[in-house]
Amino acid sequence: MKLLIDANLSPRVAALLVGAGYAATHVGALGLLTATDDAIFDRAVADKFVIVTADSDFPMLLALRRATSPSVIHMRGVGDLAPEAHAALLIANIPAIAEELERGAVASLSPTRLAVRDLPVR
Repeated sequence: MKLLIDANLSPRVAALLVGAGYAATHVGALGLLTATDDAIFDRAVADKFVIVTADSDFPMLLALRRATSPSVIHMRGVGDLAPEAHAALLIANIPAIAEELERGAVASLSPTRLAVRDLPVR
């Protein structure tokens, strides 16, 4: 699984995930730092990325498009946390939802809750 870290999360999150053995890339490394959500969404579909974001627009795009990909991890309630805490939260939870993300899912992840919904969102 390849993770695409959105611009609203630090590039440090991607680096920490790589250090933990995950394939992770920040949108800035792909020249998408100022790209629209639609452009990032389309790139994630084309390159089979799972989008990791703190932006609710990606789950909304999935619903509007009735899309089966890309999978999205929507990090909620993490705005005040450091990149190290973001990465730790992901590392602690991705193994439990990896199969769903591979099939197509949107995961809502916060420091206190994890919920997963299969795609397409109905």
